Amino acid sequence: MFGDLRNVGNFLFVAQIDPPADAIVGNWLTLPEVAERLGIPVSRVRQLLRDRKLLAVRRPAGGLGVPAAFLTGNQVVHGLHGTLTLLFDCGFDEAEALRWLFTADDSLPGTPIQAICEHRGTEVNRRAQALAF
Repeated sequence: MFGDLRNVGNFLFVAQIDPPADAIVGNWLTLPEVAERLGIPVSRVRQLLRDRKLLAVRRPAGGLGVPAAFLTGNQVVHGLHGTLTLLFDCGFDEAEALRWLFTADDSLPGTPIQAICEHRGTEVNRRAQALAF
């Protein structure tokens, strides 16, 4: 069930993360907060999650959260969807993808999500592709 993003009724099943993974992300948004920032209904946010254009996890306290770093202004960070697709194709689940995106990589430098936000997604995607081999 974990790692499997499904909608059963109105309930969304997502991976549970541990406290250390929760801590490396920093700022979190609830689904209603994401909807407000993007100017869309919560149902559309859930569709973005199902389509894996965004990633949400269940936090240690039990709430569903989306890293605030995945949004810039009123948009999803450009390039995030492609990187998420690569990570899922490599066999990562949501929690593993989240840890990878927020773990510092000296070769970038910084974290993969920082590099994506700085329009260095090609470098990030090369590293994500290498994980499959």
